[in-house]
Amino acid sequence: MKYAVVIERTASNFSAYVPDLPGCVATGVSVKEAEQEIRAAIKFHLEGLRRDGQEIPIPSSSVEYVEVAA
Repeated sequence: MKYAVVIERTASNFSAYVPDLPGCVATGVSVKEAEQEIRAAIKFHLEGLRRDGQEIPIPSSSVEYVEVAA
């Protein structure tokens, strides 16, 4: 499965979350680290859902960049 991930710069690091997996978040000091941490968070989140007998959400979010004139 492929989940959309949003990575945002904060005042002190980078924050990542998965719109289709509420509560699945991670941080890192760089974009690369945030990506690595959110991969681990997704795996952990899905394992927890399976262990608890909950349904695994099917990815439904998509991400697109929209170019606009400045």
